Amino acid sequence: MHATPFRSAFLILSLSGAIAVILGAFGAHALRDLVSADSIQVWKTASFYHFIHTVAALAVLLMPGDARSKKMASRFFLWGILCFSGSLYLLSTLDVHHLPVRFLGPVTPVGGLLLTAGWLMTALSIYKGTTTA
Repeated sequence: MHATPFRSAFLILSLSGAIAVILGAFGAHALRDLVSADSIQVWKTASFYHFIHTVAALAVLLMPGDARSKKMASRFFLWGILCFSGSLYLLSTLDVHHLPVRFLGPVTPVGGLLLTAGWLMTALSIYKGTTTA
């Protein structure tokens, strides 16, 4: 068996994809009677961005380009998912868990900036080179 470039990133992102599916299903079924329709919509947004950017991070690692930039792009995507989707998941379920997480409001746009940085780093990777590992 040969070493796969980005093996740990693939593992983490595969788990992120599984978590995105689980949380999407949880929001669609378990939260329906527990939170408002607005909160369900916020949860759906979190789930959508979580899943799309997990797939984007996996794709960037598989495409040709500068290896260092690809690694940075996938990290930006992962941190963006944690900040953007994570804060939305927690904020949209305040009525259920009552945890003191309102301070996470400003974290959501930071997550959006990290997701944007992931896309820009993806572009840089393509621009800089065609090495695959």
